Amino acid sequence: MQLLFSKLINGKSILLDEAESRHLKVMRLGLNDIVHITDGEGNLYESRITFIAREQATAEILKTTRPHSGKNCRLHIAISPTKSFERFEWFLEKAAEIGIAEISPLICHRSERVKINTERLRRILVSAIKQSLRTIMPRLNDPVIFAEFIKKGIAGQGFIASCVHGDEKEIQYAYTKGSDALVLIGPEGDFTAEEIAPALEAGYQAVSLGESRLRTETAGVYVSALFNILNTKTEEKC
Repeated sequence: MQLLFSKLINGKSILLDEAESRHLKVMRLGLNDIVHITDGEGNLYESRITFIAREQATAEILKTTRPHSGKNCRLHIAISPTKSFERFEWFLEKAAEIGIAEISPLICHRSERVKINTERLRRILVSAIKQSLRTIMPRLNDPVIFAEFIKKGIAGQGFIASCVHGDEKEIQYAYTKGSDALVLIGPEGDFTAEEIAPALEAGYQAVSLGESRLRTETAGVYVSALFNILNTKTEEKC
């Protein structure tokens, strides 16, 4: 199955933008062909193509389903953007393919990048969910200063991954399966002591991501995959 993306839905009609219209042509699809479209909110629309042009196309919705109607647990990763933007893009792509609910670019004291192109990152997320046939797109928040972020409170369990002490419990043993989780991942130079202390006071638990020292983007993918594995059941995938 090939998956298209659009949020431009009006009743029984879906408008596909220029990029998705080009995708139709690449797939050699034409009028009256059946396609599958998601809005990134969990809906899957089986649709029939009714119009194709260079800059847009339209489709008629024939059937709506929710193959991933909602997780019983959510993972939110707040992570420092990497100096190499390609590495941060790689993290977003892989996290979206694995399945993650929310991503917050976290500007820390040692962050080497403070500005990001959120529109470009959202396009990467769209491409990732299409590739992995997921109908839920992660929420991408605007960059936020670390000190401001930890004031917002924690939905579920909160963790801060740090290499400062080295004797923290590994995250898979600190996390309660089936719970929402918010994980803070710092820059290459790690969080500062002045960041860790208020995070702990705010209710975050310091955890380890294992014996290896992981790059920021690798740590993000590791947490995404681990969370998915820990919450996978034989009958139902979280």
